[in-house]
Amino acid sequence: QLQASGGGLVQAGGSLRLSCAASGSIFSINSMGWYRQAPGKQRELVATIPYGGTTDYADSVKGRFTISRDNAKNTFYLQMNSLKPEDTAVYYCTAAVVLEEDIRYQYDYWGQGTLVTVSS
Repeated sequence: QLQASGGGLVQAGGSLRLSCAASGSIFSINSMGWYRQAPGKQRELVATIPYGGTTDYADSVKGRFTISRDNAKNTFYLQMNSLKPEDTAVYYCTAAVVLEEDIRYQYDYWGQGTLVTVSS
C-alpha cells in the first residue's frame, strides 16, 4: 500500500513537501513517481525516479520540483518550491513494487491522492 501525505494550502511562491510511504511485505521498489490531476483535466506525470537511475520531470515543474527517495524507509518525496496557482491539483504517488511473496513480478500501486492548493 502507498500512503501519500503533505498536501495543503499554500500561497504562490511557497513550498510544500509531499511524502509517499509504502508498506507491506516489500522486497524492493523499482520506479517511483508522482502524478497530478487538476480539476477538469487529465492526470499528468509530474516526476519519476527509478531505482538507481536518473530522475525525470515534466517541463512545467523542472527547476522547481525535486523528487527523491529513501530506500531504507520505502518512502519517496516531492519537494515543491516556487509553487504556482497552476500547480493546484490532487497529487498521486505511484510505485512499482516487488513483493517478498514472489519476486518474479512487480506490481503497480497508487496512493490515495493528496490535495495541493496554491492561492494567487
